[in-house]
Amino acid sequence: MEDDGRTPEGGPLCLVTGATGYIGGRLVPELLDAGHRVRCLARSPGKLRDQPWAHRVEVVRGDVTDEESLRDAMVGVRVAYYLVHALGGGSGFEETDRRAATLFGAQARAAGVRRIVYLGGLTPAGVPERQLSPHLRSRSEVGRILLGSGVPTTVLRAAVILGSGSASFEMLRYLTERLPVMVTPSWVRTRIQPIAIRDVLRYLVGSAGMPPDVHRVFDIGGADVLTYRDLMQRYAAVAGLPPRLILPVPVLTLRLSSLWIGLVTPVPPSIARPLAESLRHEVVCREHDIARYVPDAPGEPISSDEALVLALRRVREAEVATRWSSASVPGAPSDPLPTDPDWAGGSLYTDERELAVDATPQQLWRVVEGIGGDNGWYAFPLAWAVRGWLDRLVGGVGLRRGRRDAARLRVGDSLDFWRVEEVEPGRLLRLRAEMRLPGLAWLEMYVEEDGPGRARYRQRALFHPHGLLGHAYWWSVSPFHAAVFGGMARNITKAAVKQSAAGGART
Repeated sequence: MEDDGRTPEGGPLCLVTGATGYIGGRLVPELLDAGHRVRCLARSPGKLRDQPWAHRVEVVRGDVTDEESLRDAMVGVRVAYYLVHALGGGSGFEETDRRAATLFGAQARAAGVRRIVYLGGLTPAGVPERQLSPHLRSRSEVGRILLGSGVPTTVLRAAVILGSGSASFEMLRYLTERLPVMVTPSWVRTRIQPIAIRDVLRYLVGSAGMPPDVHRVFDIGGADVLTYRDLMQRYAAVAGLPPRLILPVPVLTLRLSSLWIGLVTPVPPSIARPLAESLRHEVVCREHDIARYVPDAPGEPISSDEALVLALRRVREAEVATRWSSASVPGAPSDPLPTDPDWAGGSLYTDERELAVDATPQQLWRVVEGIGGDNGWYAFPLAWAVRGWLDRLVGGVGLRRGRRDAARLRVGDSLDFWRVEEVEPGRLLRLRAEMRLPGLAWLEMYVEEDGPGRARYRQRALFHPHGLLGHAYWWSVSPFHAAVFGGMARNITKAAVKQSAAGGART
């Protein structure tokens, strides 16, 4: 009997790449709810450990640029989702995209995969490919490579995706909320066709069931065609803000635009630039043939206003499932921990603090887990702010990525210019720095019991320098550690004691 990718225990098996990213992290539960089995391919499987759906999927370690791991991941797969991009990547990203797509298509064909589904970018009509931005050109090339793989392929092309936590939505939100008067680039007058994340996911899930003879590109967009300027005014109306005064000027280049966006929004210039580049030309759907295979219900796809209302409600209710920052930052540290054998003989600087706390471990842990974002870093706010601004100036992520959830953290979450690398609830929070540094850095916070009703707080900052510059960096900032790290330890414990006192008073 021919293997159709099904088992008695479940539906067809889908392979999802990019499950730690914004789209992939939302697609997985939608596939599960539709009756599919899911296997996730991830370079760092631990980042998926705390996802609410993690126990329902198979997670395998691998990378789309590694032939052997792809071969193993494709075994028994019926539908393979290609959701990885080099957004924000440095030089050479086009060759990386090209090589990864070629490998993916070849291994899918060898494994007998029935369909590849790829989400790319909507390209403007009548514009030669050489005039497209490098990132949009690369997306288009990846689609062609997958279509030429010999596996039936669905290529979905979307422009601006509106959803809580998406880079496009965050850029729109912060520009509109923070600037009642804007001097803007000329691209704000370009016509676009935004699409809600819920409609993108609906089309992605529906593509898994397309007939074998469907092998083509589909444009997907929402119900409205409007300019980016119109979209900002609609966001202002939905958010209850006065109309914005928007003054487009032709002198703002793409580079200046991305720096301007990076200054005003949490989206760093390395990601803002591809987003701005994609808006240079009109991006409007030329067809809606997808509805033949994934039918729209009445009111679908939804309007931009409805998409903005839903996204803003998610943000205000702290129910953002994934964010644009869920994906790893290109060039961020990915080396092993300082405790791993690979570090034997390497230089490692540490700053350690330890304090007894007149609060329970549970009360102390709530303070530790709530660190960052709106709560700040509990010491020397000016120093943290300056460090964040310096990071933004050199193309880093800065401090303004904030938190996905105001109270809870899970492995893989971005937290200002850190990434959550380990969470042991009630005991340990380990953060890895994603700021621009001449080395690798971590911040560890431990909570321990220290007798009845008391806790002990231990804090450790670690830095592994790269070259002479790394050593010079550590020694140049070490005079500030007493104020920054010492102050942090003292104020975290004071916050826990205050919480304990407040709890006692209520009791």
